[in-house]
Amino acid sequence: MSSNLLQRLRSPRPTVSVEFFPPKTAEGMSQMLVEAAKLRPLGIDLASITYGAGGTTRETTLTAGRDLRALGYGVIAHLTCVGHSRSELEGLVDQYVAAGFSGILALRGDPPKGAVGFTAHPQGLRYASELVELIRARAGQRLSVGVAGFPERHPDSPDAVSDLHWFAHKVKAGADFVTTQLFFDNADYVRLVADARAHGVTVPIIPGILPVRSLKQVHNFCSLSHAKIPQELESKLIECGENEAAQLAVGLNWAEKQIVDLLAAGAPGVHLYIVNRSDAAQELLVRLRGRGVIAPV
Repeated sequence: MSSNLLQRLRSPRPTVSVEFFPPKTAEGMSQMLVEAAKLRPLGIDLASITYGAGGTTRETTLTAGRDLRALGYGVIAHLTCVGHSRSELEGLVDQYVAAGFSGILALRGDPPKGAVGFTAHPQGLRYASELVELIRARAGQRLSVGVAGFPERHPDSPDAVSDLHWFAHKVKAGADFVTTQLFFDNADYVRLVADARAHGVTVPIIPGILPVRSLKQVHNFCSLSHAKIPQELESKLIECGENEAAQLAVGLNWAEKQIVDLLAAGAPGVHLYIVNRSDAAQELLVRLRGRGVIAPV
Protein backbone atom coordinates (compact mmCIF):
# COMPACT_ATOMS: atom_id res chain seq x y z
CA MET A 1 0.00 0.00 0.00
CA SER A 2 2.88 2.35 0.80
CA SER A 3 4.33 1.96 -2.69
CA ASN A 4 0.96 2.85 -4.25
CA LEU A 5 0.85 6.10 -2.30
CA LEU A 6 4.42 6.96 -3.26
CA GLN A 7 3.63 6.27 -6.92
CA ARG A 8 0.75 8.76 -6.71
CA LEU A 9 2.91 11.39 -5.03
CA ARG A 10 5.67 11.00 -7.62
CA SER A 11 3.36 10.92 -10.64
CA PRO A 12 3.47 13.85 -13.10
CA ARG A 13 -0.27 14.17 -12.52
CA PRO A 14 -0.92 16.51 -9.54
CA THR A 15 -2.12 14.66 -6.46
CA VAL A 16 -5.29 15.92 -4.79
CA SER A 17 -6.09 15.10 -1.17
CA VAL A 18 -8.79 16.24 1.22
CA GLU A 19 -8.88 16.30 5.00
CA PHE A 20 -11.70 15.03 7.20
CA PHE A 21 -12.07 15.09 10.95
CA PRO A 22 -13.84 12.23 12.78
CA PRO A 23 -17.34 13.33 13.84
CA LYS A 24 -18.42 12.77 17.43
CA THR A 25 -21.81 11.23 16.57
CA ALA A 26 -23.11 8.47 14.33
CA GLU A 27 -25.19 11.05 12.47
CA GLY A 28 -22.13 13.19 11.91
CA MET A 29 -20.19 10.18 10.63
CA SER A 30 -22.94 9.35 8.16
CA GLN A 31 -22.98 12.92 6.90
CA MET A 32 -19.20 12.98 6.52
CA LEU A 33 -19.38 9.88 4.35
CA VAL A 34 -22.11 11.43 2.21
CA GLU A 35 -19.85 14.43 1.61
CA ALA A 36 -16.87 12.16 0.90
CA ALA A 37 -18.88 10.18 -1.66
CA LYS A 38 -19.73 13.40 -3.53
CA LEU A 39 -16.05 14.32 -3.80
CA ARG A 40 -14.55 10.97 -4.76
CA PRO A 41 -15.35 11.15 -8.53
CA LEU A 42 -13.86 14.62 -8.92
CA GLY A 43 -10.18 13.73 -9.01
CA ILE A 44 -9.44 12.99 -5.34
CA ASP A 45 -6.55 10.61 -4.73
CA LEU A 46 -6.27 10.57 -0.97
CA ALA A 47 -8.15 11.40 2.20
CA SER A 48 -6.46 12.23 5.47
CA ILE A 49 -8.31 11.73 8.73
CA THR A 50 -7.36 13.76 11.79
CA TYR A 51 -6.70 12.60 15.32
CA GLY A 52 -7.84 14.38 18.48
CA ALA A 53 -5.48 15.60 21.19
CA GLY A 54 -4.57 12.77 23.53
CA GLY A 55 -6.24 10.23 21.27
CA THR A 56 -9.73 11.57 21.94
CA THR A 57 -10.91 10.34 18.52
CA ARG A 58 -8.73 7.25 18.26
CA GLU A 59 -11.48 4.75 17.52
CA THR A 60 -13.42 7.05 15.23
CA THR A 61 -10.23 7.78 13.29
CA LEU A 62 -9.92 4.06 12.60
CA THR A 63 -13.62 3.66 11.80
CA ALA A 64 -13.74 6.71 9.54
CA GLY A 65 -10.59 5.60 7.77
CA ARG A 66 -12.03 2.17 7.04
CA ASP A 67 -15.24 3.74 5.71
CA LEU A 68 -13.31 6.13 3.49
CA ARG A 69 -11.30 3.21 2.11
CA ALA A 70 -14.58 1.50 1.24
CA LEU A 71 -15.43 4.57 -0.88
CA GLY A 72 -12.20 4.10 -2.84
CA TYR A 73 -9.96 6.58 -1.09
CA GLY A 74 -6.37 5.95 -0.17
CA VAL A 75 -6.31 6.94 3.51
CA ILE A 76 -3.64 8.74 5.49
CA ALA A 77 -4.27 8.66 9.23
CA HIS A 78 -2.96 11.40 11.51
CA LEU A 79 -1.08 10.24 14.61
CA THR A 80 0.24 12.41 17.44
CA CYS A 81 2.60 11.92 20.35
CA VAL A 82 0.17 13.55 22.80
CA GLY A 83 -0.87 11.34 25.71
CA HIS A 84 0.64 8.10 24.38
CA SER A 85 3.42 5.84 25.55
CA ARG A 86 5.79 4.37 23.01
CA SER A 87 4.08 0.98 23.28
CA GLU A 88 0.64 2.54 22.70
CA LEU A 89 1.93 4.30 19.59
CA GLU A 90 3.37 1.03 18.29
CA GLY A 91 -0.02 -0.61 18.83
CA LEU A 92 -1.76 2.16 16.89
CA VAL A 93 0.67 1.80 14.00
CA ASP A 94 -0.13 -1.92 13.93
CA GLN A 95 -3.85 -1.09 13.80
CA TYR A 96 -3.37 1.29 10.87
CA VAL A 97 -1.42 -1.34 8.98
CA ALA A 98 -4.10 -3.96 9.67
CA ALA A 99 -6.83 -1.52 8.53
CA GLY A 100 -5.15 -1.14 5.15
CA PHE A 101 -4.28 2.53 5.46
CA SER A 102 -1.85 4.00 2.93
CA GLY A 103 0.14 6.10 5.34
CA ILE A 104 0.44 8.09 8.55
CA LEU A 105 0.95 11.82 9.01
CA ALA A 106 3.29 11.92 12.02
CA LEU A 107 2.71 14.93 14.26
CA ARG A 108 3.95 15.97 17.65
CA GLY A 109 0.42 17.24 18.27
CA ASP A 110 -1.10 20.16 20.12
CA PRO A 111 -1.56 20.09 23.89
CA PRO A 112 -5.00 19.03 25.12
CA LYS A 113 -7.47 21.87 25.59
CA GLY A 114 -6.61 23.90 28.67
CA ALA A 115 -3.00 22.68 28.87
CA VAL A 116 -0.15 25.16 28.67
CA GLY A 117 2.62 23.94 26.40
CA PHE A 118 3.41 20.44 25.20
CA THR A 119 4.25 17.79 27.81
CA ALA A 120 5.37 14.37 26.65
CA HIS A 121 3.97 11.17 28.13
CA PRO A 122 6.49 9.78 30.69
CA GLN A 123 7.06 6.76 28.44
CA GLY A 124 6.31 8.62 25.24
CA LEU A 125 7.92 10.78 22.59
CA ARG A 126 8.72 14.48 22.53
CA TYR A 127 9.17 15.18 18.84
CA ALA A 128 7.59 14.35 15.49
CA SER A 129 10.98 13.11 14.28
CA GLU A 130 10.91 10.40 16.97
CA LEU A 131 7.42 9.39 15.85
CA VAL A 132 8.62 9.14 12.24
CA GLU A 133 11.40 6.82 13.37
CA LEU A 134 8.98 4.71 15.42
CA ILE A 135 6.54 4.31 12.51
CA ARG A 136 9.30 3.43 10.09
CA ALA A 137 10.78 0.88 12.50
CA ARG A 138 7.38 -0.65 13.25
CA ALA A 139 5.79 -0.66 9.79
CA GLY A 140 8.78 -0.67 7.48
CA GLN A 141 7.59 0.15 3.97
CA ARG A 142 4.03 -1.02 4.62
CA LEU A 143 3.04 2.57 5.37
CA SER A 144 4.17 5.85 3.85
CA VAL A 145 5.08 8.48 6.42
CA GLY A 146 4.32 12.16 6.15
CA VAL A 147 5.13 15.17 8.30
CA ALA A 148 3.79 18.70 8.55
CA GLY A 149 5.44 21.75 7.02
CA PHE A 150 4.87 25.35 8.09
CA PRO A 151 5.26 27.93 5.32
CA GLU A 152 5.10 30.73 7.90
CA ARG A 153 7.20 28.93 10.53
CA HIS A 154 6.09 26.60 13.30
CA PRO A 155 4.48 28.65 16.07
CA ASP A 156 6.89 27.18 18.67
CA SER A 157 10.02 27.93 16.65
CA PRO A 158 12.14 30.81 18.02
CA ASP A 159 13.47 31.82 14.60
CA ALA A 160 13.53 30.84 10.94
CA VAL A 161 16.95 29.16 11.09
CA SER A 162 16.03 26.71 13.85
CA ASP A 163 12.62 26.14 12.28
CA LEU A 164 14.21 25.03 9.02
CA HIS A 165 16.79 22.89 10.84
CA TRP A 166 14.20 20.89 12.74
CA PHE A 167 11.92 20.66 9.74
CA ALA A 168 14.71 19.10 7.69
CA HIS A 169 15.62 16.86 10.63
CA LYS A 170 12.16 15.29 10.92
CA VAL A 171 11.95 14.73 7.16
CA LYS A 172 15.34 13.03 7.14
CA ALA A 173 14.19 10.80 10.01
CA GLY A 174 12.30 8.83 7.37
CA ALA A 175 9.43 10.85 5.96
CA ASP A 176 8.18 10.24 2.42
CA PHE A 177 6.23 13.47 1.97
CA VAL A 178 5.28 16.77 3.58
CA THR A 179 1.83 18.33 3.84
CA THR A 180 1.87 21.99 4.77
CA GLN A 181 -0.22 23.97 7.17
CA LEU A 182 -2.72 26.25 5.44
CA PHE A 183 -1.44 29.52 4.01
CA PHE A 184 -2.79 32.27 1.75
CA ASP A 185 0.35 33.79 0.25
CA ASN A 186 2.06 31.48 -2.23
CA ALA A 187 5.37 33.24 -1.68
CA ASP A 188 5.53 31.57 1.74
CA TYR A 189 5.23 28.11 0.19
CA VAL A 190 7.77 28.88 -2.54
CA ARG A 191 10.23 30.06 0.09
CA LEU A 192 9.70 26.94 2.23
CA VAL A 193 10.36 24.65 -0.74
CA ALA A 194 13.48 26.55 -1.80
CA ASP A 195 14.89 26.55 1.73
CA ALA A 196 14.03 22.87 2.22
CA ARG A 197 15.73 21.87 -1.03
CA ALA A 198 18.81 23.85 -0.01
CA HIS A 199 18.91 21.78 3.21
CA GLY A 200 18.71 18.44 1.41
CA VAL A 201 14.97 17.80 1.65
CA THR A 202 13.96 16.05 -1.58
CA VAL A 203 10.51 14.58 -0.77
CA PRO A 204 7.28 16.03 -2.23
CA ILE A 205 6.01 19.10 -0.33
CA ILE A 206 2.24 19.34 -0.80
CA PRO A 207 0.65 22.76 -0.19
CA GLY A 208 -2.34 22.88 2.15
CA ILE A 209 -5.15 25.16 0.97
CA LEU A 210 -8.28 26.30 2.80
CA PRO A 211 -11.17 27.33 0.53
CA VAL A 212 -12.38 30.16 2.76
CA ARG A 213 -16.10 30.17 3.52
CA SER A 214 -16.33 33.37 5.59
CA LEU A 215 -14.36 36.06 7.38
CA LYS A 216 -15.29 34.51 10.73
CA GLN A 217 -14.06 31.09 9.63
CA VAL A 218 -10.71 32.32 8.37
CA HIS A 219 -10.14 34.32 11.55
CA ASN A 220 -10.84 31.19 13.61
CA PHE A 221 -8.52 29.03 11.53
CA CYS A 222 -5.72 31.57 11.55
CA SER A 223 -5.94 32.06 15.31
CA LEU A 224 -5.25 28.33 15.68
CA SER A 225 -2.68 27.92 12.91
CA HIS A 226 -0.98 31.33 13.27
CA ALA A 227 -1.27 31.82 9.51
CA LYS A 228 -1.59 35.39 8.34
CA ILE A 229 -4.51 36.72 6.29
CA PRO A 230 -3.40 38.90 3.35
CA GLN A 231 -4.92 42.37 3.52
CA GLU A 232 -6.37 41.97 0.03
CA LEU A 233 -8.25 38.80 1.00
CA GLU A 234 -9.52 40.27 4.25
CA SER A 235 -10.69 43.46 2.55
CA LYS A 236 -12.60 41.52 -0.11
CA LEU A 237 -14.33 39.46 2.59
CA ILE A 238 -15.22 42.57 4.59
CA GLU A 239 -16.73 44.17 1.49
CA CYS A 240 -19.22 41.27 1.31
CA GLY A 241 -20.80 42.28 4.59
CA GLU A 242 -23.09 39.53 5.89
CA ASN A 243 -23.58 37.99 2.44
CA GLU A 244 -22.36 34.43 3.02
CA ALA A 245 -22.59 33.44 -0.65
CA ALA A 246 -20.46 36.43 -1.64
CA GLN A 247 -17.85 35.57 1.01
CA LEU A 248 -17.69 31.99 -0.21
CA ALA A 249 -17.23 33.22 -3.78
CA VAL A 250 -14.29 35.36 -2.65
CA GLY A 251 -12.76 32.36 -0.89
CA LEU A 252 -13.19 30.09 -3.89
CA ASN A 253 -11.66 32.62 -6.27
CA TRP A 254 -8.68 33.06 -3.94
CA ALA A 255 -8.15 29.30 -3.55
CA GLU A 256 -8.49 28.71 -7.29
CA LYS A 257 -5.81 31.28 -8.09
CA GLN A 258 -3.55 29.91 -5.37
CA ILE A 259 -3.79 26.37 -6.71
CA VAL A 260 -3.37 27.29 -10.38
CA ASP A 261 -0.27 29.33 -9.59
CA LEU A 262 1.16 26.69 -7.23
CA LEU A 263 0.81 23.89 -9.75
CA ALA A 264 2.32 26.07 -12.45
CA ALA A 265 5.26 26.68 -10.13
CA GLY A 266 5.84 22.94 -9.74
CA ALA A 267 3.86 21.94 -6.65
CA PRO A 268 3.27 18.15 -6.73
CA GLY A 269 -0.42 18.51 -5.90
CA VAL A 270 -2.71 20.13 -3.37
CA HIS A 271 -4.24 19.25 -0.02
CA LEU A 272 -7.65 20.78 0.74
CA TYR A 273 -8.85 21.60 4.24
CA ILE A 274 -12.59 21.16 3.73
CA VAL A 275 -13.96 20.93 7.32
CA ASN A 276 -16.10 17.93 6.33
CA ARG A 277 -18.12 19.92 3.79
CA SER A 278 -17.99 19.10 0.11
CA ASP A 279 -19.75 22.02 -1.60
CA ALA A 280 -16.82 24.44 -1.82
CA ALA A 281 -14.39 21.67 -2.71
CA GLN A 282 -16.72 20.35 -5.41
CA GLU A 283 -16.96 23.78 -7.03
CA LEU A 284 -13.23 24.29 -6.78
CA LEU A 285 -12.38 20.92 -8.29
CA VAL A 286 -14.85 21.39 -11.15
CA ARG A 287 -13.18 24.73 -11.94
CA LEU A 288 -9.70 23.23 -11.80
CA ARG A 289 -10.67 20.34 -14.06
CA GLY A 290 -12.25 22.81 -16.46
CA ARG A 291 -8.95 24.68 -16.63
CA GLY A 292 -7.07 21.42 -17.22
CA VAL A 293 -4.83 21.74 -14.17
CA ILE A 294 -6.08 18.55 -12.52
CA ALA A 295 -7.43 15.38 -14.10
CA PRO A 296 -9.71 12.53 -13.02
CA VAL A 297 -8.12 9.72 -11.04
